Amino acid sequence: MTPGTDADGICEQVRNREIQAGVKERISSNESYVAVAATPAERSAFAALRHRNFQLYFGGQLISNAGTWMQVIAQGWLVYQLTHSDLALGIVGFAAALPALVVTPWGGVIVDLVPKRTLLILTQSGAMILAFILAALTFTQVVQEWHIVLLAAGLGLVNSFDAPGRQAFVVEMVGREDLPNGIALNSLMFNSARVIGPAMGGLLLALVGAGWCFTINGLSFLAVIVGLWAMQIKVKVPERSQESTLTQLVNGIRYVSGQSDLAGLLLLSLVFSVFGISYATVMPAFVEQVLQQGPLAYGWVTAATGIGAVTGAILIANHRGTDWRGKWLVATSLGFPVVLAIFSFVAYLPASLGLAFGLGLGFMVQFAMLNTLLQTRVDDRLRGRVMALYTLTFIGFAPFGNLGVGVLSERIGLSYAMSLFALISLLLSIWVLRKVPEIAKLP
Repeated sequence: MTPGTDADGICEQVRNREIQAGVKERISSNESYVAVAATPAERSAFAALRHRNFQLYFGGQLISNAGTWMQVIAQGWLVYQLTHSDLALGIVGFAAALPALVVTPWGGVIVDLVPKRTLLILTQSGAMILAFILAALTFTQVVQEWHIVLLAAGLGLVNSFDAPGRQAFVVEMVGREDLPNGIALNSLMFNSARVIGPAMGGLLLALVGAGWCFTINGLSFLAVIVGLWAMQIKVKVPERSQESTLTQLVNGIRYVSGQSDLAGLLLLSLVFSVFGISYATVMPAFVEQVLQQGPLAYGWVTAATGIGAVTGAILIANHRGTDWRGKWLVATSLGFPVVLAIFSFVAYLPASLGLAFGLGLGFMVQFAMLNTLLQTRVDDRLRGRVMALYTLTFIGFAPFGNLGVGVLSERIGLSYAMSLFALISLLLSIWVLRKVPEIAKLP
């Protein structure tokens, strides 16, 4: 397939499918493009960890993401203490995700054109610098709301390149054979950090303050940067296309829109991002107003969500058989909003922790199923662009959900705003699943 092949030709080739031994495969003229089925390697719960590069990545990202979750806890609490405003929390969330709306589609084109390890070293270094700046502002007691908004926007810009780069980099570390397992373990690592980071962050926030949480987060980026440097990656020189950047971007969009299953998966991701998980933006206010607790309980609630997510990742990594991912995705798309609606009105901390576990479990399964089903159905030449569109739906449109839940919380109350968003998420998910019923049958 030459660089100048148009998107319609790509779509036509990708539509050709064969069914062998009950397993669906997509065939492309690109020999490396065959969707992963149930291979012997995949049957191992930790198959991806047999690759040294993935071991380095897994360890470094576990440390780094734990630090990031510490910063999430400290930053949310700091904003609320500075402003005592639900809307301010929404504005910070809006600023963090807004750059992704504009930049991420172009970031996907860049991901397809440059070595991914080099790109990730640059983005992780940028995130580290931003964390140290926030720490310095906090230690010197000059930090203001607009500082946090500006730094959140800067981090959002970095993530516009980092997120699709990380998603597309997994296949280079583990190969197509272990790709589904690599995605599952990547999610396990992320959510293990989601348990460790908030628990430590809530404790450190109560003991020594937000500045040290930001500092530790900055230092934690060194683990992943060193891990990336230590990898032995065969550098793939991307094919240089004669098409303009805009044309490449448009081709990626046409490629996705030409396939109903991919388009449906991205729509579910959009609904989940805007209306499903936006509740996390106002969680500091929820803990103080509804649960009537402090920063330590905030860390516990977030950690309980992380434990649920880790449980989900373990279930996914150990699951056997075929034709189950679509069914699990449907179940969580419908179940998550119901749990969220109940969670919104529970003021008893132990019950809230149990429901937070359920939210984490649902989040993990939906996130992993969307990611895996997309990655196992995409042409390698367009992987960066497709994953950028996924990042766009999952992060780029999140600002509107973050801002909307913040505005509604101040007008109608936190619990009613969160439950209303849960209801919208449920109704829209039902609509997408009715429009694209083949999602339920995806392997």
